[in-house]
Amino acid sequence: MKTIKLTMAQGLLKFLANQFVVRDGIEHKFVEGVVGIFGHGNVTGLGEALEYDSNGLTYYQGHSEQGMAHAAIAFAKQKNRLGIFACTSSIGPGATNMVTAAATATTNRIPLLLLPGDIFACRQPDPVLQQLEVSNDYTISVNDCFKPVSKYWDRILRPEQLMMACLNAFRVLTDPAETGAVTLCLPQDVQAESYEYPIEFFKKRLWHLDREAVSQRAIEEAVKLIKEAKNPLIIAGGGVHYSDATDKLAQFVEKYRIAVAETQAGKSALPWSNQYNIGGIGVTGSEAANKLAAEADLIIAIGTRLQDFTTASKWGFKHPRMKLIHINVNRFDALKMDGMLLKGDAKMGLQQLTAELDDYVTTSSYQEKIHKLKAKWDNEITTLYQLENKSSSGLLQTRALGILNEFVTQEDVIICAAGSLPGDLHRLWRSIQPKDYHLEYAYSCMGYEVAAGLGVRLAKEATDGEVYVFVGDGSFIMLHSELVTAIQEHKKITVILFDNHGYQCIRNLQEGNGSAGFGNEFRYRNKATGRLDGDYININYQQYASALGATSIHVATDEGLLPALKAAKAEKQTCVIIMDVLPKTMSSGYETWWRVGIAETSQSSKVEEAYEAMARCTEMARQY
Repeated sequence: MKTIKLTMAQGLLKFLANQFVVRDGIEHKFVEGVVGIFGHGNVTGLGEALEYDSNGLTYYQGHSEQGMAHAAIAFAKQKNRLGIFACTSSIGPGATNMVTAAATATTNRIPLLLLPGDIFACRQPDPVLQQLEVSNDYTISVNDCFKPVSKYWDRILRPEQLMMACLNAFRVLTDPAETGAVTLCLPQDVQAESYEYPIEFFKKRLWHLDREAVSQRAIEEAVKLIKEAKNPLIIAGGGVHYSDATDKLAQFVEKYRIAVAETQAGKSALPWSNQYNIGGIGVTGSEAANKLAAEADLIIAIGTRLQDFTTASKWGFKHPRMKLIHINVNRFDALKMDGMLLKGDAKMGLQQLTAELDDYVTTSSYQEKIHKLKAKWDNEITTLYQLENKSSSGLLQTRALGILNEFVTQEDVIICAAGSLPGDLHRLWRSIQPKDYHLEYAYSCMGYEVAAGLGVRLAKEATDGEVYVFVGDGSFIMLHSELVTAIQEHKKITVILFDNHGYQCIRNLQEGNGSAGFGNEFRYRNKATGRLDGDYININYQQYASALGATSIHVATDEGLLPALKAAKAEKQTCVIIMDVLPKTMSSGYETWWRVGIAETSQSSKVEEAYEAMARCTEMARQY
């Protein structure tokens, strides 16, 4: 057996560089590169390997461990899980900064490879700088924090353990049913230790993403339910994109004339103009989708885990005999709400159903209902897009989105994650083609947005459209470190910063449940009241963005937004457009409800009234 002497870190890079995924006969290089921040625990191990023999893997410098990992998530999401970046950090805080990103990846079912440095396996110099010592279990380091948020976790205590650890890591990373964050903890001494690795271990390795067919028995049972249904509804989730099933879904709905509602991850599966696309569903959904969901006697959920925002906390489906069919590769997701399991690939499942449904088609009255509801909702979007602010300076949020929606092209991608913007985007944004809409809403992680802009830009060719990051001032302040990486790497993104002076989405939630408003706006402390209800903090985002090296533009009126967008598009470098947006100018409601924990007893009668309303809705929600 031929061997090659490498350090564990050198061997890891050599392995990463030779991993490929194959789907539908097409090979894709799986690991595009490494993004990291060096410190003790990785700089003299993995850092040395990257410096002297990267094996063709490009290294990008991160500026926050959480941010760089979010960029890697966005890259993999935009690539439909056919490509990833690995993320490396030092030990201690450098490592734990990535825990939030690991949870974001796993919740979203997105492959993310994390390579945190770890303490010395030999223990000789303990306790080292940044080491947490657990007195009752000395095998624990802070990297054990990754266990509950990782789909696979390993600590490589000897260099030869690298081989089995890598195989297990890629087993999970390339499995559409089990993918998520994978954490390989790398003790800093072991990274630098050499081993005679078999050359065979580093050969080009193909990981085949074979499409899993649904069992014929399950298809036949599902066909029976579909043919019996009077008011069916399809819910398109992220799995439609990851399976590359968007064309197949379009053919399916046009042939059988079934309405399609989209989750946040599923949005853009169909263009907004498709006559059977009735928009987002659930808490942030359209009136059309939520009315049809309430009347549906059959839900066909494709590639979705049916989180509470999709089901309106299981309150949205009101038909007493509603049946549920899941097409999903993940058995865990496909058992949600006691549905019928069609375990398999979304594209394959739709093909199989098409082969068995024969000349089935929905009734003309059902189709007419869809078209009327869709037309009414399209008019509502147009109305909200055209609202004008005639009383003060600043833009209405829905109006700003209307201008943006009209300006972007089908080659562009918009990105968002948290605050009130995802609700307006899910309801109102008119997507044109698959993947022009990039929302992280499984974890709704504040601070994902700017980093995701870098990740999406890395996933797209430089000439392949613009990348627009929609972010509230709250999320921007929380994390925007990878804006520096985008500037450093000449990877242009355009950040649209909606400045509405705080966490207005949560303020709305608070006030909608009895509060007078508390602690959610960016205000100075009022010496008279002792509360944070003084004047707004004056934050000059334009100066700040310019200081980082971005082109920055301030917009205070509707008329100023379009010229700013044109100027930013003409730029070759990263831009930040700061918009003054008025609070409480987002959309809301539309036949839905969301369950939150409300105080049963309170000094406020409005809070107690909100609790009673919540209790009544909870009684109506389905119990699964």
